[in-house]
Amino acid sequence: MVDLANLRDPVVIAAFEGWNDAAEAATGAVDHLVDEWDAELVTAIDPEDYYDFQVNRPQVGLDEDGVRRLTWPTTRIYLARPDDTGRDVLLIRGIEPNMRWRAFSRELLEIVDESNAQIVVVLGALLADSPHTRPIPVSATSSDPELTASWSLEASTYEGPTGITGVFADLCTTLGVPSVSIWSAIPHYIAGTPCPKASLALLGKIEALLDLAIPEGELPELARAWQRGADELSEEDPEVAEYVQSLEEQRDTADLPEATGEAIAAEFERYLRRRNKNHPSD
Repeated sequence: MVDLANLRDPVVIAAFEGWNDAAEAATGAVDHLVDEWDAELVTAIDPEDYYDFQVNRPQVGLDEDGVRRLTWPTTRIYLARPDDTGRDVLLIRGIEPNMRWRAFSRELLEIVDESNAQIVVVLGALLADSPHTRPIPVSATSSDPELTASWSLEASTYEGPTGITGVFADLCTTLGVPSVSIWSAIPHYIAGTPCPKASLALLGKIEALLDLAIPEGELPELARAWQRGADELSEEDPEVAEYVQSLEEQRDTADLPEATGEAIAAEFERYLRRRNKNHPSD
């Protein structure tokens, strides 16, 4: 196993398939980071204690050498060491367990504790009355009063059913590890396919909060392709088009964070950081 004791100012970013992951937006964001940062697999949770294999079945397939392999559903932990960020990132990419959620979360927290990570970021995505033609809404909340104040986050006020993201974040708080939950709102009428636009929105929020330069790679083009597909859907169905228009009117009359001067300034700062990274001699 990789030595996690001497990481550079580490942060943890986690996402789980299932109830917390509408349109695969949260896990899509972590998958993007694993690929772009060429993250190294640290360990994987033994799935025997946490998954019902009749619900999450193992997969049989051929590897790149043509050898038949069996892959078990599990949660994997990766380590990314991006040179241009000044910090290391533990990436947790998993599946919501079917049983023993507290033991599962404690096992993950042992790894967090070993890495000396000072903050855990948990990603999620939900279905909402949100038009695909507007920016994907993203919210960031925390139960930690100091973090909420210093980062200008929303206080967590949600009451109701929760998934493994809520359980994991709650255990972080119990053990004194500050955590932030970042959620994107997916247009519910087009949630049957992955939504790279929402993954991109989640990554933008991470970048803004952590001051962490994140390479976008092909994600913007994938987001544009998703947008074109959603546009075609609404153009082909008059009822969908009428519904989207009503959502647009509701959204446009709301007080959008994207329209504030502070948000515009933050977006411009992100642009400058990425430009300086891509053109260091300018």
